[in-house]
Amino acid sequence: MAGTNSNFPAYSSHIKKLLSISQVQLNNLAFASDAGKLLGWFAGIAANYLPLWLVLLIGSILGLIGYGVQYLFLTNHIHSLSYWHVFSLTFLAGNSICWMNTVSYIVSIQNFPLDRQVAVGISTSYISLSAKIVTDIVDVVNVFTPSKRAETYLLMNSVLPLFFAIVVAPVIRDMKIGKSRKLSDGFRVMFVITIATGIYAVITSIKPAISKLLPSLLTLIGMVIFLLLPIVVPLFESMKEHWHKKCWIRRDPRICDLSKLEEDINTPEEVINCGVKEDNDVGFAVMEEIGPKKMLMKLDFWLYFFVYLFGATLGLVYLNNLGQIADTRGFTETSSLVSLSSSFGFFGRLLPSLFDYLFSRSKYAISRPATIAVTLAPMTGAFFLLLNNSHICLYISTAIIGICTGAITSISVSQTTELFGTKNFGVNHNIVVANIPIGSFIFGDLAAMLYRKQENSLGSCLRIKCFQTTFIIWGCLCLLGTCLAFILHRRTQKFYTHLRVGN
Repeated sequence: MAGTNSNFPAYSSHIKKLLSISQVQLNNLAFASDAGKLLGWFAGIAANYLPLWLVLLIGSILGLIGYGVQYLFLTNHIHSLSYWHVFSLTFLAGNSICWMNTVSYIVSIQNFPLDRQVAVGISTSYISLSAKIVTDIVDVVNVFTPSKRAETYLLMNSVLPLFFAIVVAPVIRDMKIGKSRKLSDGFRVMFVITIATGIYAVITSIKPAISKLLPSLLTLIGMVIFLLLPIVVPLFESMKEHWHKKCWIRRDPRICDLSKLEEDINTPEEVINCGVKEDNDVGFAVMEEIGPKKMLMKLDFWLYFFVYLFGATLGLVYLNNLGQIADTRGFTETSSLVSLSSSFGFFGRLLPSLFDYLFSRSKYAISRPATIAVTLAPMTGAFFLLLNNSHICLYISTAIIGICTGAITSISVSQTTELFGTKNFGVNHNIVVANIPIGSFIFGDLAAMLYRKQENSLGSCLRIKCFQTTFIIWGCLCLLGTCLAFILHRRTQKFYTHLRVGN
């Protein structure tokens, strides 16, 4: 439920009318949410000194304040709220996401040290479903009061993360980090569940086609069932171990007694599994271990920085403007588009982890920069496809941009590690993703200024020309990002070739 900023397009038009603001000012609200990530390092510091359950609660309370006060304003419980008040509250809400994500990363990495890339990939893919889940709830709650949808979005954004934080806090509080067991069977089942969840999310996002067959309430119930299915995996693993009194240890086919697991679990530099010693950083081959100062002097960093800027960040800017883009085309099902982008973003985040799991040791595996380049190519085409005014093209382009943006976001975690090492990953990756608020401001304001040139005397624009030049510019920038990704691939090809041979 941490992806609360992803449903902003669903109620942005309502905010624009209520505050009587321009398209530029509306874009700056989207920028404020992204800019909240600039202070995300506060969450990292807090996680070093505070219990994780407390860090999680702090993040959810920040979100409660950021979104909750805006909800009270929309429902007239607060009568006076200036634009800059809303800007500050949106910034606070954007920062709250970092606190919740930090806890999720740490829990996944600590509990699955031998499968952390897969575990983090699967768990973080679910953040893309936030907008889809909230939209399903809004469809049920506001079935007879569609004019109240914006208020319900803000209410859900404020209370749902806090509710689930309170529910899971006791689990995190009593978390005992022990020995990692071979969980390949469990992850296979998880991939099946997540893929099925993604397919269901995509199908039920196409509202015009599905609404007659499946009522909103049944859609929500189905979504809840799919979200609960992963609980079956640890329950089954526990039952199997209890029944057989055995465990299966990674990279060692031998069977060991569960009672011996407690003997060696607290070795500081190593993980010892029934006589098999493995380094904690197993599986993390890196080009070099460098800090942020040296990283900023590397050509590879700047290539990578602009690849991300012209790729994932550009996709996020498009998704932030999705509400206005739909309005200019006379498309009224904005929430359907938000659900669609959310569902395909889920698939995008999941697929790199699935390919890593299946093909990381294959001789046919390609480098991560090449993967990003291949991902950017269809995204470039999607921006140019938007020059066609049909609703089908809008659906197709949104789906492509959603899945590509999610994929690049997921790949970047491993890419930063492989290029610059693990020791300074937190600082290094935060520098890389600092391009998100930068790009959100530059690209978003550019789109808003071009929009303003086309708007009428009432401050609105209702034709395809409103974003036509913007789509051409974005498409060209995405093409440039594709070229830069191929250059980065050529520069790192020797490293990835050696990595495949070593595997």
